[in-house]
Amino acid sequence: MALVLHSGSPNKNAWKGLIAAEYCGVQVELVKDFQMGVSNKTPEFIKMNPLGKVPVLETPDGSVFESNAIARYVTRLKADNPLYGSSLFEYAKIEQWMDFAATEVDPGIAGWLYPRLGYRPFIQQAEELAISNLKRALEALNTHLSANTYLVGHSVTLADIVMTCNLYQGFAWIMMKNFTSQFPHVERYFWTLVNQPNFRKVMGEVKQAESVPPVPSAKKPAQAAQAKESKPKEAKKEVKKEPAKEPAAEEEEAPKPKPKNPLDLLPPSKMILDEWKRLYSNTKTNFREVAIKGFWDMYDPEGYSLWFCEYKYNDENTVSFVTLNKVGGFLQRMDLARKYAFGKMLVIGSQPPYKVKGLWLFRGKEIPPFVLEECYDMELYQWTKVDLSDEAQKERVNAMIEDQEPFEGEDLLDAKCFK
Repeated sequence: MALVLHSGSPNKNAWKGLIAAEYCGVQVELVKDFQMGVSNKTPEFIKMNPLGKVPVLETPDGSVFESNAIARYVTRLKADNPLYGSSLFEYAKIEQWMDFAATEVDPGIAGWLYPRLGYRPFIQQAEELAISNLKRALEALNTHLSANTYLVGHSVTLADIVMTCNLYQGFAWIMMKNFTSQFPHVERYFWTLVNQPNFRKVMGEVKQAESVPPVPSAKKPAQAAQAKESKPKEAKKEVKKEPAKEPAAEEEEAPKPKPKNPLDLLPPSKMILDEWKRLYSNTKTNFREVAIKGFWDMYDPEGYSLWFCEYKYNDENTVSFVTLNKVGGFLQRMDLARKYAFGKMLVIGSQPPYKVKGLWLFRGKEIPPFVLEECYDMELYQWTKVDLSDEAQKERVNAMIEDQEPFEGEDLLDAKCFK
């Protein structure tokens, strides 16, 4: 019987065994029309792997699951295989780097990527920890590769196959050039391997990620999914149980109008938020004399309120691009308040840890409750209402709107506007 691999495609874990097979001259047949969520739920598949996970390799002696175990099995089918090195010591080093790929590299990439794809709940602190751990692993790998073309010895081994497949998910999905350029030897290594004929035959052309996947909006996807699943079931029950004329009754019962946002029910304000946003965007020179003066001329303390915010965990902001992404994600999730708010977020400092501080203008005299409820980032910041009787605080407002540098004695790493 030929070896049969059960897995969807593309799948970086399935590729390990397939690439090893190419180097060993072993024939492995990939199951056609494999559907995740269907094929791996059948009784026949569950007998091969009780967890229903892929890949699974069918052999004459039974099934093997776990991708590294499959790659090892395929490699051992060829006697004195150079993929396993030329000595016991090299064999140990190959196993060492395979474990490193599985326990250091893979979890870091998965911890960063999977929540952004919606496979796990997104938690900001967990993402920062995953990126920090991944950087630590890549720094160690980069140091090793600075003096070595391959992980072990002077040719491709099973360690290189496993490491490259694990790195693929990062390079292809989330590790943009500005991230990987910090590890030039890892970059050189990865692009060298994926362009080897046996790798390319299995993986095809590999392209690097050009953007980081956005964070899924909290609550909404789950609610939408539940509604999508529940509504058809209810409809089917009604069709079966009710007479044909019942749908007409349903049509008569029009959907209730969406309730207005409480902020729309506030008394009219002399400040027109869109006019301020236009003034801010269109002022290119004499910013103080035009935009700042115009802001205070428009500002209505009865209809709007100003708030300072400061990130509570600034000591954790040790990586510049992670800090910038954190702020960008916050502004993205504030989109629900675009009609009622204007904001400036400053990332401060030339060296880590970076400070994140902001200024927000909200409709109403308090922070809108729906913003506090819907945007979880709000609780990560300390919020302080601006005291307009304090000239120092008013000047701080001016400096933040203007992106004044230095700000409070420090350089600005970046300034972002929500408008």
